Amino acid sequence: MTEAAIIDGKAFAAELRSRIGREVEALKSQSGFVPGLAVVLVGEDPASQVYVRNKARSTVEAGMNGQEIRMSASASQDEVLAQVAALNADDAVDGILVQLPLPDQIDTAAVLDTIDPAKDVDGFHIQNVGRLSAGLGGLVPCTPLGCVMMLKHRLGDLSGLEAVIVGRSNIVGKPMVQLLLAENCTVTVAHSRTRDLSDVCRRADILIAAVGRPEMVRGDWIKPGATVIDVGINRIEQDGKTRLVGDVAFDEALGVAGAITPVPGGVGPMTIACLLHNTVTAACRRRGVDRPVVG
Repeated sequence: MTEAAIIDGKAFAAELRSRIGREVEALKSQSGFVPGLAVVLVGEDPASQVYVRNKARSTVEAGMNGQEIRMSASASQDEVLAQVAALNADDAVDGILVQLPLPDQIDTAAVLDTIDPAKDVDGFHIQNVGRLSAGLGGLVPCTPLGCVMMLKHRLGDLSGLEAVIVGRSNIVGKPMVQLLLAENCTVTVAHSRTRDLSDVCRRADILIAAVGRPEMVRGDWIKPGATVIDVGINRIEQDGKTRLVGDVAFDEALGVAGAITPVPGGVGPMTIACLLHNTVTAACRRRGVDRPVVG
C-alpha cells in the first residue's frame, strides 16, 4: 500500500510568511504604514519564552514592527490589565497577544477580554468567538486557521466532505467546527468520552486530532485515503530519551491515510505564520484599507 503524503507545514508556513512579508512591504509603500504586533509575556515559563522569542523573530523577518513586553511572574492582575489597556490605546499597535499560560494570580479570561477585539490576533476575545460562530468574520484563532489553509491547499474545495474533530477546546476544537462549517463540510465533534470513538473517526474524510493524548488515534481508526491533521504536541519518554509525538500514531497512520501532518513540522509552524497573517488583517481593517494582492 502506498504511504500517505506528508503535509509539510514547515514549508507551507515559510511560503505564507514570505507572502506576508510582501504584503507588509506593499502596505508600507502604498499606504504608508507598517503593521505592529505586541507580545506580552508574564513570568518566566521556559516554553513560553521560546514561543515569544520565535514570534518576535518572525515578526521582524516579515518586516513588521514588534514589541516584546516582559513582566514579572509576581505582576498583579491590575498591572497586566493596565499594560493591555496601554497597548489598546497605542495606534502603532495593530495586534496584541498575551502569551498563555498566565501565573495563577491572574484571571486569564479577564485579561483576554480586556484586549481590544480589533487587535485580538489570537482570536480569543468573546466578541471574536461570537463573530466566528455567527459567520461574521472576526479574527480567527491561529491554529485552526492554519489547519484550514493546509486542508484547502491539499484538497481544494472542501464542500460535502465529512470532517471529524477529536477535541472540543476553545482554542482548536470549537473554532475548527465553525471554520469547517463555513467551508460546507459535514462536521462531527468527538472527544475522549465519545462512545465508539474509533467508529466515529473511521467516517471522516478529514480527521482533526486535537485531544492532547499521545498517539491516541490509531491507524485502524482512520478511513483509507482520509486527510489527517494532527494538532497534538506531546512530549514522551522512550528508550531513555524524550521525543515529541502527536495525537495520532503516525507510523500506523502512514499506511492508511491519504495525507497527514507530521509532529513536529506539521501544524506547529503554521500557528506563528497565521499570527502574522492575522496582524496584517487587523492592521488593514483598523485603517480601512484593502489587504494588498501580491504575487
